[in-house]
Amino acid sequence: MTPTATARQLDRITQAVALIGFAGLVAVAFLIFYDGGARYLNAPRIHGLKDYGEVVYPLVIASCFPAGLLRQTNVTVRVFGKVGGGRLNAWLETFAAFVVLVFFAILAWQFVKLTGKYFDAGRTTRTIGIPLGPWWWVTTAIMATCVPVQLYVFLSWLRAAVFGSSAGHEGLSQAELETLGGSS
Repeated sequence: MTPTATARQLDRITQAVALIGFAGLVAVAFLIFYDGGARYLNAPRIHGLKDYGEVVYPLVIASCFPAGLLRQTNVTVRVFGKVGGGRLNAWLETFAAFVVLVFFAILAWQFVKLTGKYFDAGRTTRTIGIPLGPWWWVTTAIMATCVPVQLYVFLSWLRAAVFGSSAGHEGLSQAELETLGGSS
């Protein structure tokens, strides 16, 4: 599979995960909207509304990370890279991508430990008793996918730093590709 096909496939997968997370957020928003209206109209309210949020919010938050990492929409300061030119920028981006990779590898491992320790013991939500384990294992799986996505970004930047061109770096944002275009 060419890097272009890999980047497109990763983008489709991460966007699908983000879309599923967004759908969960919309569902919770509708539940909150209904519950607020029901309170105002003295209609029946949703029993255990907080429990649904306890299950859905971790999934919503986790589902945004893989797409954000692939598209590199995290907060960055690129002063030295702009001043130093394309090649220096590529090496600085490589270093930053490596640091983010290590961070998400540690984070994913901590999620695995936390999920295994606390959510396999039959824990449920407080009010209506939704089992938390399956939801947290899905959240942990999503967080674990951040590691190969960030590995792809790291390897793309490493290739850019070593070879000094933007060829084969489709996983990078347009701003990074334009910066690499001026590399020497």
